[in-house]
Amino acid sequence: MAEGGVNQFELGLDQRPANHRPLTPVDFLVRAAAVHRDKLAVIYDAQRYTYGEMHDRCRRLAAALLAHGVGRLDTVSIMCPNIPPMLEAHYGVPMAGAVLNALNIRLDAPTIAFILAHAKTKVLLTDTGFAPVIEQALELLRAQAPEQQVTVIDIVDPAEPGKRLGSMDYEAFLAAADASVALPELTDEWQSMSLCYTSGTTGNPKGAVYHHRGAYLNALGNALVMRLGYESRYLWTLPMFHCNGWTFTWGTTAVAATHVCLRKVEAGKIFEQIQAAGVTHMCGAPIVLNMLAHSEAAASVKLAQTVEVGTGGAAPPSAVIASMERMGFHVTHLYGLTETYGPATICVEEPDWLAMDLDARTRKVARQGVHYPTMSDMMVADPATMAPVPRDGETIGEIMLRGNTVMKGYLKNTAATDEAFAGEWYHSGDLAVWHDDGYIEVKDRSKDVIISGGENISSLEVEEVLFRHPDIIEAAVVAAPSEKWGETPCAFVFAKAGAGLDEAAVRAFARENLAGFKVPGHVVFAELPKTSTGKIKKFELRERAAELFGST
Repeated sequence: MAEGGVNQFELGLDQRPANHRPLTPVDFLVRAAAVHRDKLAVIYDAQRYTYGEMHDRCRRLAAALLAHGVGRLDTVSIMCPNIPPMLEAHYGVPMAGAVLNALNIRLDAPTIAFILAHAKTKVLLTDTGFAPVIEQALELLRAQAPEQQVTVIDIVDPAEPGKRLGSMDYEAFLAAADASVALPELTDEWQSMSLCYTSGTTGNPKGAVYHHRGAYLNALGNALVMRLGYESRYLWTLPMFHCNGWTFTWGTTAVAATHVCLRKVEAGKIFEQIQAAGVTHMCGAPIVLNMLAHSEAAASVKLAQTVEVGTGGAAPPSAVIASMERMGFHVTHLYGLTETYGPATICVEEPDWLAMDLDARTRKVARQGVHYPTMSDMMVADPATMAPVPRDGETIGEIMLRGNTVMKGYLKNTAATDEAFAGEWYHSGDLAVWHDDGYIEVKDRSKDVIISGGENISSLEVEEVLFRHPDIIEAAVVAAPSEKWGETPCAFVFAKAGAGLDEAAVRAFARENLAGFKVPGHVVFAELPKTSTGKIKKFELRERAAELFGST
């Protein structure tokens, strides 16, 4: 003990500016510009920016926001596809001490108006290609919150010029700013940095709030698990509005890799960019992988380099993973939620899996895996007792997470925050089993489990089987009402054109691979509705199943 009973390691060893600095992903860009100033940072069609130029543009954005009255913790919203201004907002907005709110570009006007009002948006950066929906949203906002003043800045992309709504365009906004102006210094890494709204299926969406520390750590976690490096080129197939691009917006910059921007996710354009820009990494929901695997270009394109693909947002069927690997992609399965900055777990491939045949290996890869090195802890537990389930691969529990890369909470929704953090863990709402090797495997969302004759049926298990059928491109299984069983599985199937697939054939295939009570009682052939991040809108399919079979 030292003087006065104070431990020797607590005396004169305080935090100081020299030995303690709040963590923020903004520093990744500051370092990249200082160390790799002339390194190519951004590619977008004919546009090219170095890290020095990117840093200057982001500083100008911050200075312009400050000059227009944006202060600490004010909200700056952006409606923009994956083009350079969207990436720049991920640095310029927090540089100004403000909170970034990246809007889902597929939202309708009433939802956008709700978000702008709920977030108290002060400045809206908006791509003119989305002028019709933004114009309507602003009209609704004026009616709902006439006291709220929103400065609108137009982002004009020649690829889709659209209609101007604002007082100034983005390039003029940057050009008029003083890049040398002093920017506010971050003093607390817990300070709010980003506001991401969940794609709520009922009622209004909830706003998950991120802090600087979490964004910093998750970005480094991504760089580590996806093996991003200085020579990497990351293609923006994942929406930057979705969990801030799963924080790859910052992770790619952390290693001074190159961002390859992409306005629209189209198979032909993706293959073109992989070749032309030398893409090495990309991410996307399983629907993006499925699109590539079934595209016309897939049969003729031969990849000059292996492309690392991170996928998540829904459980990828093993058949889709196998198709991608045959094309020359290497798929890594990630799992996470809006509330966890995107990826929180990774299916780490063990060396002995390489000896397995492709189908067996991809079934292993389709599991959600183990927690990120930057996520403190994970368990599968009974939500009522909080007791971990046995690691037997059979007992179902809820995935729970805790660590620095879990959100601060929901904006202005204490009740929902308390419910999400009950028992000092974040409750994901996803049901899974825990295998003896420590890997978790999602079986369903709690709301998607089908209870038929008292038996629980995993919709994901049935979908996994249907995806193996060579003529089925997409499948989603939901509960349909049944007078006899209470509920029965209903499969919505999108089949290959001209396949001649019918309900009897689908049910026969399922019967060959599933227990009888899990075989879909109904099969509906249709195109499947999806969210902007590629998740199938099961709530819509449940409603449709109820309408179609409610009287049975």
